[in-house]
Amino acid sequence: MEELGQLGPRLRAARQGRGWTLDDLASRAGMSVSTLSRLESGKRQASLELLLPLTRQLGIRVDDLLAPATRDPRVHRTPVTRGGMTIAPLTRTESDVRAFKITYRPDAPAREPQVHDGHEWLYVLSGELSLELGEQRLTLLPGEAAEFDTIVPHRMRAAGPGPAEVISIFNAAGERVHVHSPADEQASTERASAEQAAGEIRSEHGHTD
Repeated sequence: MEELGQLGPRLRAARQGRGWTLDDLASRAGMSVSTLSRLESGKRQASLELLLPLTRQLGIRVDDLLAPATRDPRVHRTPVTRGGMTIAPLTRTESDVRAFKITYRPDAPAREPQVHDGHEWLYVLSGELSLELGEQRLTLLPGEAAEFDTIVPHRMRAAGPGPAEVISIFNAAGERVHVHSPADEQASTERASAEQAAGEIRSEHGHTD
């Protein structure tokens, strides 16, 4: 079946879309790197026993790996609630861009400013959104949008008495986030200097295979 031949490439695309190496996913799924590599290259026959832990870690369904090329365009991914936010993915994990509907609760705990590679676009659907972007403090109302480089420290929260609903879109690099602090900057500078001296070229989150 043609879709079985697509399983390996789709699995690899989903992994790389997460920014994970073979080691990363194999460790999370509890299998050997060689088994995962053979699955992706089509040298190992797939089974539910192997695919279920992989798809669980990738946030996709087994059907996403086996569906025909003309698959259902609808996206079926489970919303996640954490840190006072409900995040509903609107795109597949292998997409080049990431789109989310994010609901910020007014009682959410304060978050540290975030810094990551990439570019972000957001659109406020309802409520009032407080956007801190570097030294700027902005309040966005329904129908307003913003666009910014995510290397600038930023954080968002509900500004009004009710929740704020936002559509957020960014490229794949935008999912790889870390907390911004002066200590982070110093550690990053020292690490970069050491890597340069050693003649290494590494990304912040490691290479993908």
